[in-house]
Amino acid sequence: MTERSVELLQRALSLTEEERADLAASLLNSLESSPDPDAEGLWQDEISRRAAALDTGNERAVSWNEVQSLASAALQHGRKKR
Repeated sequence: MTERSVELLQRALSLTEEERADLAASLLNSLESSPDPDAEGLWQDEISRRAAALDTGNERAVSWNEVQSLASAALQHGRKKR
């Protein structure tokens, strides 16, 4: 980081948690580029592909509880490796 960036960071860290959150959100929003004009069509294609895979039985739906269990197990496994 540049000296200027370090100075700004130090000043930002002295803000309240709420002020830092607002600042962080503003900074992140400033980095967002314009949306990809093809994104909507690509998402529609992906949704159609996934729906067809479910309809044909090539994929199965997973409950939220199962997703949580799998994620928790993966996180626990990852912690043990470190």
